[in-house]
Amino acid sequence: MKSVIVIGAGISGLCTAALLAKDGIKVQVYEKSRRLGGRTASMQFKGHTLDNGFHIMPFYKTSAVYKVLQSLRLVSSLDLVKVDKISFYRDGFYMYPRGILDILCMSLVPFQSRIKLLGILAPMAFSSMQRTERADSVPLSHIVHSLDTQTRSFFDAVCMLAFADVPERVSLGEFMRTIIRANPFRGGTSEFAYPASGGYDKIAYILASYIKRHYITNSDGSDNHNNNNNNNKNIHTSTAVSKIIVEDGRACGVILEDGSRVIGNSVVISCPAYDAIDRFFETGTFSETFEAHVKRLNKTTSVVETHYCLSNPVDTRRQIVFPVGDNTTAKGVFFISNITPAVSPKGEHLMMAGTPIRPQDADDASMVKNTADAMKSDISQMYPDFEDSLLWERPMVWRLVESVAKEPGIVWKDKMPHEVEQVKGLYFVGDSTVSYGIGTDSAAHSSILCHPKIVRYLRS
Repeated sequence: MKSVIVIGAGISGLCTAALLAKDGIKVQVYEKSRRLGGRTASMQFKGHTLDNGFHIMPFYKTSAVYKVLQSLRLVSSLDLVKVDKISFYRDGFYMYPRGILDILCMSLVPFQSRIKLLGILAPMAFSSMQRTERADSVPLSHIVHSLDTQTRSFFDAVCMLAFADVPERVSLGEFMRTIIRANPFRGGTSEFAYPASGGYDKIAYILASYIKRHYITNSDGSDNHNNNNNNNKNIHTSTAVSKIIVEDGRACGVILEDGSRVIGNSVVISCPAYDAIDRFFETGTFSETFEAHVKRLNKTTSVVETHYCLSNPVDTRRQIVFPVGDNTTAKGVFFISNITPAVSPKGEHLMMAGTPIRPQDADDASMVKNTADAMKSDISQMYPDFEDSLLWERPMVWRLVESVAKEPGIVWKDKMPHEVEQVKGLYFVGDSTVSYGIGTDSAAHSSILCHPKIVRYLRS
């Protein structure tokens, strides 16, 4: 029976392993952390469920994650709630436009600007995916710079919602694809979703459960998924891989941190390729040209975010608020317990604010503290009852938030390929590989695209 070793139990690793398991292929997943989910891992803190960053499923039922769950017949296993109560804030609250025509009613920008904005966005919404690829090397700021100040501020807020970044760092082609996928006249949607029971990593645990159920250890095809012997499990947490075994130009196994060897017919890497090349392979395995291409994908940013616990909900009408303009440090305010009360103990409420910072500032404790304090001041101005309701706060900084999914020149087909010529049977998945969208959507899409390539190789 063919077997595949998957390194990393994030969304892309687990999606890939689950799709292979569906095909009857034996998989072994190795995750160095004790938790599943990768960057979507969540934790419990004082009775609250805190996500590692705030994650929502973009485009909901048309998302890549949803398509994977559909193909595995797991949709009913994941109870989702819609995240659709979204507003912008600038001296008051303004509605979030859910479609192109909503722009005409958007009082956040002057009426003449709305007409101009509609003239820009409508052709995008009905464009072709092939045309968007011609704009992949152009920054979104190329079209934004001609707009008035208020409309540019609106674009900044939209980019934070869709890409967690600024227009200068977003590809116009990726923005166009986002508009197309949100166009209801072409089967798209602007809906977002989040697990009703709290914790975005619920998706990871559902996928992991599926992989375990389909684990086959015996050559006679008998199913041992009910065997409690740890030697028979196929998802290994707190287990790091130190090297990938390459023999005769083929990936045929891994060496674990404890020195043990695991042999397989193929190896899938779901961590960023620029990290994997240095960690898992002997010098000279790949050409200098390939390594140079991989290293240019090492584009990261950092984020400061603070979780707040409140004794009273300061806003019951909204789930997410995006401040507009340069006067606020916070670029997103998320009322998580408004999305689902399951994230908090009874009588308490959870919210979070976040903003991107430069990677070099992530290790500066005073800079992080000042940023967190500034976001807290922003919320206090928006909600006068905020500080009186505050029970505790927990500021954090995340240093390696991928940004390669939408940067001009490193979008879609310009990213890391799923397979490389130098090593057969070696595959890469994740949001730094060929895929569209950002974050979990991109990660799942990479698995959808890579899966048939792995199957073809195994069957050959």
